[in-house]
Amino acid sequence: MNTKLRNHLFKFKAAKKVTHIDQFILLVFILAGILSVINLAEWWFREDHISNLFLFVLLSMFFWYGILRIVLIWINYLRLKKPKEVPTPCEGLSVAVFTTSAPGEPISMFENTFKALKNLNYPHTTYLLDSTEDPDFRALAEQYDVVWLDLANLPGAKAGKVNEALRRTNEEFILILDPDHIVFPNFLDQTLGFFKDESVGFVQVSQGYYNMYRSFTAKGAAEQTYTFYGPTQMGLYGYGGAVAIGANCTFRRKALESIGGHAQGLAEDLQTSMRIHAEGWKSIYNPVIVSRGLVPEDFASFCKQQLKWARGVFELLFDEMPYLMKKLTFWQKVSYLSIGTYYLFGTITAFFIFVPLLYFFTKIIPGRMDFTEFIARGSIILFIAIFIYIYAQKFLCDRKTESGFHWRGMILKYSCWPVFLYAFILTLKRKKIPYLPTAKTAVKGFINPFVKPLIAYSFVFVISVAGVLIERRYFTPESELIFTAQRTWGMIGFSFIAFIQSIGGILAAYEAMHLKAEDAWSRIFIKEDTTIEIK
Repeated sequence: MNTKLRNHLFKFKAAKKVTHIDQFILLVFILAGILSVINLAEWWFREDHISNLFLFVLLSMFFWYGILRIVLIWINYLRLKKPKEVPTPCEGLSVAVFTTSAPGEPISMFENTFKALKNLNYPHTTYLLDSTEDPDFRALAEQYDVVWLDLANLPGAKAGKVNEALRRTNEEFILILDPDHIVFPNFLDQTLGFFKDESVGFVQVSQGYYNMYRSFTAKGAAEQTYTFYGPTQMGLYGYGGAVAIGANCTFRRKALESIGGHAQGLAEDLQTSMRIHAEGWKSIYNPVIVSRGLVPEDFASFCKQQLKWARGVFELLFDEMPYLMKKLTFWQKVSYLSIGTYYLFGTITAFFIFVPLLYFFTKIIPGRMDFTEFIARGSIILFIAIFIYIYAQKFLCDRKTESGFHWRGMILKYSCWPVFLYAFILTLKRKKIPYLPTAKTAVKGFINPFVKPLIAYSFVFVISVAGVLIERRYFTPESELIFTAQRTWGMIGFSFIAFIQSIGGILAAYEAMHLKAEDAWSRIFIKEDTTIEIK
C-alpha cells in the first residue's frame, strides 16, 4: 500500500449527495436499458428457438432471473438517497457499545478496538460480551474501562450473547460492533441524531476495511461490498428498506424489544432487520465510513464466510420470509426477496456450466439461437449496464480506494458457485452448519474443499474441449462442420468464461500458500490525540 492511501484510510469519508442531474441521467439510461431488455426478450422467446422444451424452460428461467436482478438494481438506483443532514445528537442519551469475543480470536486485536472505543466523542459504556473463558480478556477490558460480561456457554452464538447483554443492561441505544473494527471518534455523532425521530428503529453506516491490500482474496472480498455499501444501500434507503448489517449498526432498544431481541441464526443481521421493518420501524442509512475492519485474507476463509452467509440467507428465505412478507411494504418485500435469492447464483451457475458440457457429449442443446444475434442484442444491455455501474460509483463512500472495475470481486463471486450450491443443498436437506467467526489472519494452505470443485471443472473443461476439437478435426464431415460451427464455438466460448473464473479462484487459493501470517491490526497506531495511523 502506498503512503498516500495508508494515510487516507482512517479519515472520515462520505458518499456524495444525489443531484437532480444524477437522477435524470440514471433515469434515461435505465429506461434505455429496460427497452433493450424488452428487445432481447422479444427475440429470445420465439417459437423456432426451442430445441429441447424442458431445457429451454430451465435456461429461460435462470437467464431471465439474472436479467431481472439487473433490472431491479437499476430500479433501486432510481431512488438513490442519503440523509439531507446528520442531526446533532441530543445530550444525555444512554448509549451502550456491544462487542464480542469468541474462543480462538486473538486478544491482541482487541487492544486497538478498546482504545478506539474509548476515544468516541459521545459518552457511552462499552461492554465486552466474552465467551472465551480466558481471564486475560477480562484484564484487558478492565484496563480500558470496558465492562466485562462473562457470557460463555450460551446458545445462539453472537446473537445469544447480545440478547443476554440486553437483559443485563438498560441503555436506550446499542451499537453492535464487530471486534475487528476500529472506530473513528465521530462514529456516534453520525448515528444518534437520527433517533430524534421516534419511529427510527436502527441506523446503519457503511463498512470499510484496512487489510484489503494484503492479498488478492482480501481485495476481492472488499470489492464485493463497495457497491452494496454505496449506491445499493442508498437506493434501499430511498425505498424505505435500508437493511441492518452485522456490524456498525446502532439500534433503539425498544425496536429490539419489539421483536423479542436480536434474531438468532447464520443471517441474524438480515433477520433482525426484516423483523424490525415488519413491526413498522423505520431505518436510516448514512453512507459514511466511520470505522474500518477486516476482510478474509485467504480463499478458504472467504469461502467459509460465504457458506455461513448463504446457508443463513436460504434458511431465512424459506423459513421466515413467507410469514413476515405480509407486514412489509411493497418495496421492502422486493428488496428482501432480492437479497434472499442472491445465493441462488450458485445453482444457476451450475446449470450454465452443465449446458455446454451436455452439448459436447450428447449434442443436446436447449435452444436453436443465432449466437451472433444474441451477442448483438445482448451487448446493448451490457453496454448500458456497464455505464450505469460506472456512473453509480459516483456514490461510493470512499471513491479514492473503492472505485474501479471490481474484477477480483467478480472472480471470487463466480469461484464461489460450488459454495452457494452446497449451501442450497444443505438447506433443502435441513442440515445445519455451526456459527464460526471469520478468521482474522491468513490461513496458509492450497488444497481445501472449496477449491477442489474448481480444479475438477477446469480439468473436465480442458478434456472436453480437447475432445471436441479432435472430433471435429478428424471425425466430423465437412458439411456438418459448417452447420455446427457457430453453435460449437459459441458453447466453447460460453464455457470458457466459467473456466477463466475457475482458474482465478484456483490462483486465489494457491496464493494462500505464500501469504505471510501477519496481524494486520499490529500496524494500526491510535495516537494520544485520537488520530489513527497505519505504519
